[in-house]
Amino acid sequence: MIASAMNLSPTDANPDLYITSSAMIDWHDTAIMELAGKISRGCDSQIIIAQQCFEWVRDNIRHSYDHQMDPVTCKASDVLYYKTGYCYAKSHLLAALLRANAIPAGLCYQRIRVEPGKEQYCLHGLNAMYLREWGWYRVDARGNKLGVDAQFCPPQERLAFVLDEYGEYDLPGIYSEPMPAVVDTLTTYTTFREVYDHLPDVNQ
Repeated sequence: MIASAMNLSPTDANPDLYITSSAMIDWHDTAIMELAGKISRGCDSQIIIAQQCFEWVRDNIRHSYDHQMDPVTCKASDVLYYKTGYCYAKSHLLAALLRANAIPAGLCYQRIRVEPGKEQYCLHGLNAMYLREWGWYRVDARGNKLGVDAQFCPPQERLAFVLDEYGEYDLPGIYSEPMPAVVDTLTTYTTFREVYDHLPDVNQ
């Protein structure tokens, strides 16, 4: 289900809503469970497991547009199988790996410009995870590159993008499931270029 209260703040979000396996965040998939176990093996704290999951997705799953890669992925297990995905798809896999390690994880969205200075906007997908020591904490596993340096350093956020242009903002709330517009885009178009030409946005 989607966390239905769109004005839900991170401090109000019930972590119990963000642990289930589902069609898109299918952490019961055998490959995801095996990877989640491998990542957490030898880790002695929730914080370390969370960081390892974040860094694995950030660094090992290639961003579809950055690397000009097909196929288009959406479901977490497909992202892992094909090792590629747009930011939204990467956030689905990170949520799955965290949930498989009993760490509540949800999805967050920002509205950003597709290109600086141009009047075209799109959604950008990232994650929130619930850490016992810090509460809800956002991370961005889209993949680093020149000008993008997302890190795991709670309680400070270090996300991929600074929202400093007109029309950019954080969407309120933490979603337990992907926004329908995101799923529609990732399941309708079959190439990274088609997705780029039809990136999801929100109505103003």
